[in-house]
Amino acid sequence: MFKKFAVLFYSIFVLNLVSAQHGEPTAEGVSATTELSEKDKVSKENKEFIDHHLLDAHDFTLMVDKEGHHIGFPLPVIFYDNGIRAFMSNKEGFMHGETTEVDGSYYKLHHEKIYKTDAAGTLAFDKEGHVTSEKVLDLSITKSVLIILLTSIFMLVLFTGMAKSYKKSAVPTGATRFLEPLVIFVRDEIAIPNIGHKYKRFIGYLLTVFFFILFLNVLGLMPFGINVTGNITMTFFLAILTYLITTFSANKDYWKHIFWMPGVPVPMKLIMLPIELLGTITKPFALMIRLFANMTAGHIVVMSLIGLIYVFKNFVAGVAFPFLTLVIYLLEVLVAFLQAYIFTMLSALFIGMAVQEHEHEHHAAH
Repeated sequence: MFKKFAVLFYSIFVLNLVSAQHGEPTAEGVSATTELSEKDKVSKENKEFIDHHLLDAHDFTLMVDKEGHHIGFPLPVIFYDNGIRAFMSNKEGFMHGETTEVDGSYYKLHHEKIYKTDAAGTLAFDKEGHVTSEKVLDLSITKSVLIILLTSIFMLVLFTGMAKSYKKSAVPTGATRFLEPLVIFVRDEIAIPNIGHKYKRFIGYLLTVFFFILFLNVLGLMPFGINVTGNITMTFFLAILTYLITTFSANKDYWKHIFWMPGVPVPMKLIMLPIELLGTITKPFALMIRLFANMTAGHIVVMSLIGLIYVFKNFVAGVAFPFLTLVIYLLEVLVAFLQAYIFTMLSALFIGMAVQEHEHEHHAAH
């Protein structure tokens, strides 16, 4: 549903842009042309703002003033190019796409990627407009990396304190009172039903991934351009963790059902073998795309609604779009919890399929 909303509002922007470019001159002539070009400019600025919000960044911007100055703080830029190069992102001209000299070599930031260039800042492009200049190995502490580190430290402190509190008293106190129901929910409603009596081996991972995604999703609702779970690299590595745990924890029954499915004729076994092998890859792929697409689409919808206020600039837009933004934003709060639950539940389901003992179940049935 979110993806449909995202397509809808991007379509509105495009239609508005087309009408601004191809609209017929009115009786006012010059004033009508000025108005259309202004809408064109606002639509373009809105799209650029949305793209900037969704992308990772080498600095942390808290807000932008009326003059367009970014208010925030710099982050360490670290990359490898015949040795480790490092400097802060507020180095003169770096964040503005200007040429930056480091130890006699020249580099340029283009769409949050660092390229080698010359003193003039020349970049080579192909016919599709993609940069073909050499990229460096970027190891920077970007905005997303910073949030991941801070969230990890926060979780470590929070749950270490929670564990210590239970040594003093079985009655939860402080933040533990709010976290305990969620921990019990993950254990009783996700881990045990999907994994069974072996759940204790995997409950640590399930709790970690649930709260990690939940905290990142909630931070993504803040107006600071934090979009970690909307970064496909992040969701890819979370899905890879589930895949590795599933693969290395799987028992012989799991692999038997993949490579030589029991109770099936030999010709069908040969047909099912590649399908089952492909299924082991499509499962983590579904985890990756589901979380990435839903969180990204949610951000696009909210920001598109806000942007439409500045495009239409009338009373109806000033009332309708803020109301719709509030409704979608509240829905995003629900989605933040829902996506953490779905990712954890599917991870537990895949793990449970890998560790369940089919032979024992058949004997028990007889």
